[in-house]
Amino acid sequence: MNTDIQIDTEAGGGRRDQIYRQLRAAILDGRLADGEPLPPTRELARRLSVSRNTVSSAYDLLAAEGFLRARTGAGTFVRAGAAWERRPRSEQRARLAVNEVWDALPPPPAAFETSFEFDFRAGIPDLARFPFDTWRRLSSEQLRASNAEVLTYGDPAGDPALCAAITRHVGVSRGLTVDPDDVVVTNGAQQAFDLVARVLLRPGDTVAVEDPGYPPPRLIFATHGMRVVGVPVDEEGIVVDAIPAGTRLVFVTPSHQCPLGTAMSLGRRLELIAWARRVDGVIVEDDYDSEFRYGGRPLEPVHSLDDDGRVCYVSSFSKLLFPALRLGFLIVPASVRAPVRKAKQLTDWHSDGPAQATLARFMADGGFARHVKRMRRAYHERHDLVAEILRDEFAGMLAPVPSAAGLHVSALGAAGEDFVREARAAGIRLYTVESMAVGEPAVTGLIFGYGAIRPERIGPGMRRVRDLLRKRG
Repeated sequence: MNTDIQIDTEAGGGRRDQIYRQLRAAILDGRLADGEPLPPTRELARRLSVSRNTVSSAYDLLAAEGFLRARTGAGTFVRAGAAWERRPRSEQRARLAVNEVWDALPPPPAAFETSFEFDFRAGIPDLARFPFDTWRRLSSEQLRASNAEVLTYGDPAGDPALCAAITRHVGVSRGLTVDPDDVVVTNGAQQAFDLVARVLLRPGDTVAVEDPGYPPPRLIFATHGMRVVGVPVDEEGIVVDAIPAGTRLVFVTPSHQCPLGTAMSLGRRLELIAWARRVDGVIVEDDYDSEFRYGGRPLEPVHSLDDDGRVCYVSSFSKLLFPALRLGFLIVPASVRAPVRKAKQLTDWHSDGPAQATLARFMADGGFARHVKRMRRAYHERHDLVAEILRDEFAGMLAPVPSAAGLHVSALGAAGEDFVREARAAGIRLYTVESMAVGEPAVTGLIFGYGAIRPERIGPGMRRVRDLLRKRG
């Protein structure tokens, strides 16, 4: 045998596996040629100081995979054709053709970056105040043997108890009158956008999005082959008159525009509904953090004004509870219930069963409502603190955009991506308004998220931002 086998007693894996891997590698790279005999199991076992059964087991595994063949009375041989013709290393890896749309997308965000001294990320809730003990107890209850049904395949549209709980929730908090059959539980809001694209759009359709606006949905639409165009927003929301002719779908964040924070006026909402009616269009409403409203009466969702069944309403529990939960929901018009359920079943069958059951209990027992109420008070204080510091200490540098909801405040001014890099070097994580522009940014500024930062850190962190801006003149 023209190869040497070494047994490393300190290495991971058993001795049989070491023999198997080394023989397999020698066959594949041609060091053991077709038809070459292997040592008898007794001889190789003695040479390696292992049991004969260990060697026999390795031979048997290689034979089962087609690398060896045994001839009675003759021995064990390398099977013809088992060797792999090796090319130079530079030619070994093929470059598979990729749909060019994926090459054009930015890389995924660095979710696990080194922690920052001051973390002003937007859209991240305060995880330290989540009632994990309650959640752990409810989750354990769902995993008992008596609840084994949550561990098998479930309804693609979602756990019926959770769909009913979501129906009650949006009825109380958002004034929506919907049927549980209208609800589809998704893996976060992003899957909801994907389902809408799969069911309601065709490659080449025009999709209009807010500019600036939340990037992930427009990237989803682009990967499905849609033509995505940005539409400007003003103090009343998306400028409906600027929606291009031929647009099939409009994506909006009307209750708390992302990233500017303004709320779409009632007049503009009615204009948008009229647009959809006039052109037979679709509206996707992302109501991502409207539960955290700090002043004035709650604004009616566009969905509540829709009498024709043209609005798909999307929300998730990432900001209300915790991002790793990966549960959201899509409320669809009755006309597309069936195809959306089919699309959900084909893409991943259904969302996590035990997590859905746990959330349904959490909502039914009142824990969800209590947590949201408690966090609304906490975020209200942080919102007011950020707005006060911007108003009193950033005059002439940044102009805060008035808002009364959500987990962030935006402030407009000449602070771009180069400033963000400088801030990160100084231990401050934040993002720019222009990072959410569709094309050339019409406005510039900074986004101050306050969910992921402790209240006592907000003042010192913002003053460090202020000092950096002053140094830049």
